[in-house]
Amino acid sequence: MSDDIQTWHYGLVARWWAEFSEGGDDIAFFRDAIRCCGEPVLDAGCGTGRLLLPLLRSGIDIDGSDVSGDMLAWCARMVRAEGLSADLYRQAMHELDMPRRYRTVLFCGSFGLGGTRATDLEGLRRVHAHLEPGGTLVMDHHPTKRDADYGQVRAGNLELPSDWSEQGDRRRSSDGSELELRTRLLTVDEAERTVTREISVREFVGGAEVADESYAILIRGYLTEDVESMLEQAGFGDIGVTGGLEDRPPSPLDERIVLKATA
Repeated sequence: MSDDIQTWHYGLVARWWAEFSEGGDDIAFFRDAIRCCGEPVLDAGCGTGRLLLPLLRSGIDIDGSDVSGDMLAWCARMVRAEGLSADLYRQAMHELDMPRRYRTVLFCGSFGLGGTRATDLEGLRRVHAHLEPGGTLVMDHHPTKRDADYGQVRAGNLELPSDWSEQGDRRRSSDGSELELRTRLLTVDEAERTVTREISVREFVGGAEVADESYAILIRGYLTEDVESMLEQAGFGDIGVTGGLEDRPPSPLDERIVLKATA
């Protein structure tokens, strides 16, 4: 198992995802895609199961994989709590080695987290190898803008390192404690088109802080045509791109696109 990916999906961060990351209008979109593309399905980068759980509830034959054992542990716990079952595998995308092949692979919110372009490309190659002939990869992507300053586009209104002086998003968890999430931008590398962001989660019991954990993540940006080129290099064909979660051509203004590619 590779440990060289810089990510933040562990410990209290994984717990935050399990407690508060649920729902989303993309669930119906990916469910419809599966109906068109077929089963079985792999949710690659499934995290705590935001997509996997509702798809499993629908009776879909779906497995999950993720680089974070902490995220998978929460996912497995919630799957069992609903009396369901799913095969979950702790595997980085570029190290996928699953026991079966799939008609559909979902790749949601995970592209660009491999650390390097070579690693991201290998992840696409591994996905291709796990699709049945004619199977489909359905992936979303947040493209960078060709003629814009990379740092400004990716950072938005986040500031460079601060002292975490402001209170973050504090919510009450299922056990009665409170979790507070804060994020900040650490670095921007214009040449490599990467940003490093940090996330902090603090836990409070009875108003007193009992835990504080911070992790960093490296995110690599790609233009839409970069992703299309990498899909071709990975062996995919019949690559289609749509804007947002709609059946329409992508627009330069789209913050999110969807790519479908056939093995």
